[in-house]
Amino acid sequence: MPPRTYRLSGLVVRFVLLSFAAVALAVLRPAKQANARAQETRRRRSGVRRIAISLSFATLFFAGASFSAGAGDMMVQLVEGEAQTAVADQSQEAAASEESTCESTKRSDWDAEDVSQSCAEESAPDADAEPAAGDSAAAPEAEAAAPETSAPDVTAPATEPASSPEAEAPAAAALVEQTAHEVAAESGSSGRSAAPSLKTAVKTQARRAHPRSRAKGNDGAPPVLRNSTRKHSLAGKADPEVSEPYTAATIWLHRQMPDPTPASKRLTQRFANQLVFAAHRHKVDWALMLGVLRARGYRGSVPATKVGLNRLATNLVKNGARKDQWSAVLALEGRTAFADRTVALARYHRAVGLKALVRGLEWAKPMLAKRTLRDKRITIYGGGRNDLFRGKIDVRVIVLIRYLAEAHGQVTVSCLLSGHGLFSRPGVISHHIYGLAVDIAALGGVSIYGHQQPGSVTEKAVRDMLLLPAEVRPVQVISLLGLGGPSFPLANHDDHIHAGF
Repeated sequence: MPPRTYRLSGLVVRFVLLSFAAVALAVLRPAKQANARAQETRRRRSGVRRIAISLSFATLFFAGASFSAGAGDMMVQLVEGEAQTAVADQSQEAAASEESTCESTKRSDWDAEDVSQSCAEESAPDADAEPAAGDSAAAPEAEAAAPETSAPDVTAPATEPASSPEAEAPAAAALVEQTAHEVAAESGSSGRSAAPSLKTAVKTQARRAHPRSRAKGNDGAPPVLRNSTRKHSLAGKADPEVSEPYTAATIWLHRQMPDPTPASKRLTQRFANQLVFAAHRHKVDWALMLGVLRARGYRGSVPATKVGLNRLATNLVKNGARKDQWSAVLALEGRTAFADRTVALARYHRAVGLKALVRGLEWAKPMLAKRTLRDKRITIYGGGRNDLFRGKIDVRVIVLIRYLAEAHGQVTVSCLLSGHGLFSRPGVISHHIYGLAVDIAALGGVSIYGHQQPGSVTEKAVRDMLLLPAEVRPVQVISLLGLGGPSFPLANHDDHIHAGF
């Protein structure tokens, strides 16, 4: 039987009416006709007065009791209302978690019919689960018989491994149906409470049967990693490539560079033999002879004949090439620019060697790297030596280092690949990262720092780089001096010369 509900206003009205009735009974009593009898009545209480007084006290007692009971019921209702509110909140949270569990179960490899049936039972309204008053005895039997008629055979063993989703689905369905049978049989006489308990048991068993349907992170243990709620924003950090006036963003597209000496620029083996024979016969440097031919514009694989090589060697000897190569070449052509160009090409030829000019620089790269590491004229820091040993440096850089050693007698390399930053400036990847750049800190034992004025060792080194052949000439020559072409000054290059390809 549901508990009666009391209102405070109704209790107060009843209490007042009963009090008035008691007072009326006590006051409105029959008048005494005689004083003597009144005195006797005072001495001896009559039965009517006793009954009236007893009724008054009884009325007051029951009124107070009813008031106390009503107030207690109201307090109980308030407490129960708060408890029901808390239970409703918990049930809503549980329903939300079960809804998410159902969605995750739908995405798994379960059987579609079992999952849709369990989700339909969860979302069905209570009106469908509550039978009519006359059919209260037949409803539990119908609910108990429904799974039996629609459930498949769950006693057959699974043929697939238990770890696969196809094998876990029949087992989970079997456990769910078995639980439904048991709960329906136990709650056959409970009437309205059968459907909710059946649904709760089915959902609980479904979560236990399939471990993947549980929500992750609900094991009670504190999380190992916590998601950061702080917003990472680059607002306020201006990009100089875009925000600075009169500038635009640049992108450096790197590609694998080909051999700087293709077949058209390589010497033939026959011509190389004739060149060496003529130079040895007249005791002239073969590199200087080849430099004169290249400076005159002979670019082919055979720039001269055998007769032409002997005539050139004879003229160089007459002009004193054994003692002073630059003066001999100047006397040969009469132009200082031609003499500078010829001497620079001769140094380049000696730096790479005749075999490299015949077979190509890429073929000679391992040999050139070993010679550079053993060369006492070249000083390289530990990380740069490791870069050279592992083949991370382009052959053009190796040739440039050896060429400067030929021109100045000593080279100090301060940076190759290791130890350099990724960006040379915001948004532009440095050439050092690809092994296509070198920083020179000293030449001929003279530091670059403090020696970048006109006529200094820095100016001589930059001019020597600009005289190299086009295939091995740097595209970036950065110092405090700008001599035109690929050379330009930057203020942060006061202690080294940067050469990049």
